[in-house]
Amino acid sequence: MNVEVTPLPGIGVRKEFSLKGERRRVGVVDRRDGTVDLIFTTEADPDKTVQIPLSGNEARVLANLLGAPQLVAQLREEHRDIEGVNTRTLPVLAGSPYDGRTLGETEMRTRTRVSIVAVMRAGQVHPSPGPEFVFTAGDLLIAVGTAAGLDAAAGLLADG
Repeated sequence: MNVEVTPLPGIGVRKEFSLKGERRRVGVVDRRDGTVDLIFTTEADPDKTVQIPLSGNEARVLANLLGAPQLVAQLREEHRDIEGVNTRTLPVLAGSPYDGRTLGETEMRTRTRVSIVAVMRAGQVHPSPGPEFVFTAGDLLIAVGTAAGLDAAAGLLADG
């Protein structure tokens, strides 16, 4: 899929792509001031653009909604032929004993045999977090392991 990137002098960057089977385009305007606009256009008239300004928090939530499932789906596809390897998202909930603590403090790998391959936080992917990575409530951990190990990891994050 081709993403067209268009510099907007003094404003930021417009990034968009065509929807398959549609005569529409979707994308974002990533502004220099840190704000983001969600945009929709038709290929017939690209000058008629629907532009929806998003707050920083709204952009992060939308990115999490779109990003985490796609990352997990990609990992599942890559591991589908490997018996016993599963991928799951594990949330760090408010009240978790690991909210504000490091990955190393969980001893996740040692205690559950599960690897944390990425953390989704506020619309950003943090790949291959090290033991010093500090978890925050709302993080989605992308974990790989056996079904039993993933169940144990979910329990560990919830109960310690």
